[in-house]
Amino acid sequence: MNNDGIIWEVLNNQFCSYKVKTDLGNLCRHQYNLTGRCNRKECPLANSRYATVREWGGRIYLCLKTAERAHMPSKQWERVELPKNFAQAVATIDANMQFWPGWMINTCKQRLTKITQYLIRMRRLKLKSKHTLVPIKKKLERRERTREAKAEAAARLDQSIEKELLERLRSKAYGDQPLNVNESVWKEILEGEALAAESDATTEDELEEEEELEDAAAGFVSDESDIEDMPGPAYSSGPDEEDEDEDEEDEDGDEDDSASDSDSDSDQPAAKSKRPADAGARPKPAKRAKKHGPRVEIEYETEAAAPDAMLTNW
Repeated sequence: MNNDGIIWEVLNNQFCSYKVKTDLGNLCRHQYNLTGRCNRKECPLANSRYATVREWGGRIYLCLKTAERAHMPSKQWERVELPKNFAQAVATIDANMQFWPGWMINTCKQRLTKITQYLIRMRRLKLKSKHTLVPIKKKLERRERTREAKAEAAARLDQSIEKELLERLRSKAYGDQPLNVNESVWKEILEGEALAAESDATTEDELEEEEELEDAAAGFVSDESDIEDMPGPAYSSGPDEEDEDEDEEDEDGDEDDSASDSDSDSDQPAAKSKRPADAGARPKPAKRAKKHGPRVEIEYETEAAAPDAMLTNW
């Protein structure tokens, strides 16, 4: 059997890995120590009968050490889970430590109260919103700013060098087919030049078409002015005058009908009609000299006078 006195003499006088010497006294770091003090009465190694209260994962357990399990160090401590209700937990401690020393029972209850209180505080703190404090590392921030400035300067230098090289390639400073240039870059430059040439050609064609249209419009306006100045009833008579001619022709037709009733054998007189006088050959408008563009032709239409028979039978 284990002798508790011999164990304590060895731990107290020679060496104990759990002992911590301070100005206030010796302390014990053993996880099953009931109070945290290092003495004969409260040492968990030098007592075959010992009890304490511990917490694992938010649950409270009563740890009991008995002499019957002293020969099995791995199973030396028996754990009894205590209920969450404080009164029931106290009753459980009393039931399991009925014949244990009174000071140990009271110390276990005090430890149960302490653990219960700090678990309640933990739950309350979890419900409250916390402000996270982030430390400011001035040296690290300064180092990162320096690196960013260097990287930006290097990027600008690379971009300027690339731009200058592309300009030289476009200007063919290295010839039509430089040897140390990537083929894809050279193709892109050639395609860009082809597109630029096409765009220039299209713009020139559009400008030429606009000039031709302007010239044609100017010629058409001049031709219209010449036509308006020319004499002739085809261009001087309006819709009102044509109506008046039709009315006069109707009256002449009525008179002819009355004359035909009186004398059937006589020839029918010709109806009075206004025939447009032959204006003669119209002078062709002078063609305007054109620099560019196709030839513009203008057609003139004239209204011919109706025949006498048609006017008579109308």
